[in-house]
Amino acid sequence: MSQILLLIPLLCLFAAAAVSDPLLVELQNGELRGRDNGLYYSYESIPYAEPPIDDLCLEEPRPYTERWDNTFDATRPPVECLQWSQFITQPNKLTGSEDCLTVSIYKPKNLTRTIFPVVAHIFGGGWSFGGAIDDGVEPFMNSGNVIVVKINHRVGALGFMSTGDSVIPGNFGLKDQRLAIKWIKNNIGRFGGDPHNIILLGFGTGGSSVHLQLMHKDMEQLVKGAISISGTATVPWAVQANARDLAFRYGKLLGCDNPKTSRELKDCLKKTDPEEFVSTLRHLQVFDYVPFGPFGPVVESFDVDSPFLTELPLDTIRSGNFAQVPWLASYTPENGVYNAALLLAKNANGKERIEELNTRWNDLAPYFFSYPYSLKRTEMNAHSQKLKHQYLGYKNFSVENYFDVQRMFTNELYKKGIELSLDAHRKHGTSPVYAYVYDNPADNSLAQFLAKRSDIFLGTGMGDDYYLLMNNPLREPLRADEKIVSWKLVKMVEDFAEHEALVYDDCVFPSNLGKKKFQLVVIGRNYCKQLEVDHLPDTVSNSLPPNPIVIH
Repeated sequence: MSQILLLIPLLCLFAAAAVSDPLLVELQNGELRGRDNGLYYSYESIPYAEPPIDDLCLEEPRPYTERWDNTFDATRPPVECLQWSQFITQPNKLTGSEDCLTVSIYKPKNLTRTIFPVVAHIFGGGWSFGGAIDDGVEPFMNSGNVIVVKINHRVGALGFMSTGDSVIPGNFGLKDQRLAIKWIKNNIGRFGGDPHNIILLGFGTGGSSVHLQLMHKDMEQLVKGAISISGTATVPWAVQANARDLAFRYGKLLGCDNPKTSRELKDCLKKTDPEEFVSTLRHLQVFDYVPFGPFGPVVESFDVDSPFLTELPLDTIRSGNFAQVPWLASYTPENGVYNAALLLAKNANGKERIEELNTRWNDLAPYFFSYPYSLKRTEMNAHSQKLKHQYLGYKNFSVENYFDVQRMFTNELYKKGIELSLDAHRKHGTSPVYAYVYDNPADNSLAQFLAKRSDIFLGTGMGDDYYLLMNNPLREPLRADEKIVSWKLVKMVEDFAEHEALVYDDCVFPSNLGKKKFQLVVIGRNYCKQLEVDHLPDTVSNSLPPNPIVIH
């Protein structure tokens, strides 16, 4: 009896330890166990929707309701949704899984806090590839003041195919994101996150996704702020035109024998092997990985029961019927390097691929600049020639003129669309709208990966700022100044998440709301400054040379 009495305190002690175990979290679905990563805890691959397979393929996501009998293993890294990925260098670029609709949560070990603001992250990838596993959270975890939640969603044809009606309405990837955001709102408190202190953050198409989520007025009830890095809802590649024709063309490539209706096409597609369904994306690419996003968001038909988009985002903003929360948009002076850098790669003859544009410009330009289905052939040719003349005059495409081409991509694919969004928000919104331009060229960059060379100075390009927030091996090792900038950017996001204040170092962001000139913060290598301009500038520090600098 005395031995039993001695065991009781020990059992109580073990029970108390189990209850306080930070790796164990109780959800409505049951218990899950995360991982201790030293500086932070992680709870990965938690399903927020039923797997979109079999009958649920090409359908809206359904909330995950399964009850776990055993402790759910939340130590498994997230799996990308099935995709044909630009970042696989082998000819077979297929990767991922259909069972992929998960969120992954990362919580710093900070004993001074009992509740954390939350950064909900949406990855970029041209609507076609990418996933929550791509980029790391170490900068935020090292600082230790926010929980980061990474959202997985469907991409490519599985995520964005549309027949332009209620049969395959499209926008499944955006609807996945929206369901995940609702899941975060309802469950993050169980992980120590503040459900009233959630901000969205995205990069590239992730930045556009963040902005598109704000087109829903009720997003005001789900998040308190948003950050779009190098992508908004009004850039040319954010909303797709003529999706129905592309869907039927894709069906033909997959062997669907001349379906007469959307229902016939959908029935055929559902019988297609998923891997072949995704891999067929390669047949739509006309030049390397161009177009990078043949399938993307669409304006949905009036007969769709629960549409994500019912009009162009610019019309929604101008109506004022969007989520009025503080919003930050950003760009880099050479954002277009993501699209242009592949032109510096060499072909089988040892020549830079930019020279191919001299004979193929009219054919390729519509795919580079997202108008292959919105103009007639004669109109496309005229528009393509107008673009070339505007930026190159009568010069040929060559390495010597590369920066003119890169500037074309920056302005036409990013800067003009971002300026359009900021202008509409400042005129028709009621919540603060902010902007920054990041001008600090990286030594190791996404552009070098795409160009397959590091001997040419390319300026400050796509991701040079973002990868200081969400780390990636492509950007490592960081210079000493980049480590400082990374810390300051993280603090900027943390303060925005917790206090709605937006400050970088000692530069307070002025709001553009109601202003006649654009209010911009310039973030450089070792400085920041406020700028008031009529238009977002092409260059900030004039750091780009007139001709490419070859680094020896």
